Amino acid sequence: MNSGILLIDKAPGWTSHDVVAKCRGILQQKSIGHAGTLDPMATGLLVLFTGRGTKAIPYFPGDKAYTASFRFGFDTDTQDITGQVTQAYGFIPSSSDIKGILPKFTGEIYQIPPMVSAVKVNGQRLYKLARKGLEVERKPRLITIFSFEYLGDENGEHTIAVACSSGTYVRTLIYDIGHALGSGAAMTSLRRTRSGPYLVSQSCSVAEASSERVLPLDSLFKDLPAITLSGRQAILAKNGGGFPAKGVCGFCRVYDENGEFLLLGRVEGGVGLTEKSFYKLG
Repeated sequence: MNSGILLIDKAPGWTSHDVVAKCRGILQQKSIGHAGTLDPMATGLLVLFTGRGTKAIPYFPGDKAYTASFRFGFDTDTQDITGQVTQAYGFIPSSSDIKGILPKFTGEIYQIPPMVSAVKVNGQRLYKLARKGLEVERKPRLITIFSFEYLGDENGEHTIAVACSSGTYVRTLIYDIGHALGSGAAMTSLRRTRSGPYLVSQSCSVAEASSERVLPLDSLFKDLPAITLSGRQAILAKNGGGFPAKGVCGFCRVYDENGEFLLLGRVEGGVGLTEKSFYKLG
């Protein structure tokens, strides 16, 4: 089964593109995409969509969870330890300082994307501009920090756990916390522990990846109500026709009589229509 979802625990040093390229060869599947880039220094869950599953990427929930470590006392041009130090500070905040300020960074907050990021400004990726030594104005973006927990420190390296919305840069969050406390801060490690409904504990390494590890695509929509259509109803639905959906409102999973996942449907007034189809043609 090469159409579905493959959960990879990315190793440090790999780019997300490296993982996709390697898995294309392993699965012998050209069509592979991912839901959310991880920087090379980061580890953890990278959700890959394979084959027809790539059509589901726009419906993937963007919320994610991470653990991250950082040090106070300096800034870098990348906001993590892979960059060059740009400023040093004499003041080093305490653990109690961190605990006290976390509530101010919980909920809806504005964040300015870092220059070393894939965000586009005037059609150009920021990281490409940064490589040229350029810095441009970036507009603050509204993000949501759902939860924030301080996990402790060891030899001056502090660790946090954060659950956040799509578009959140954890290294920028750390940078902003450092500056709010009167000190610089740079991220030293980052691990993604959850992406959407999937956990890193469900994932495998690239070396362990195989067709047998590909999850059914409908696992992404497991919390939606399911509808099974008769033979004729399924044919009509596949051709864009409506189908009966009593007692259902909003999105639903639609199957044929053989249990094949056909499509994501949208129901209004007891009638369902195709939102996105996933069945195999021919």
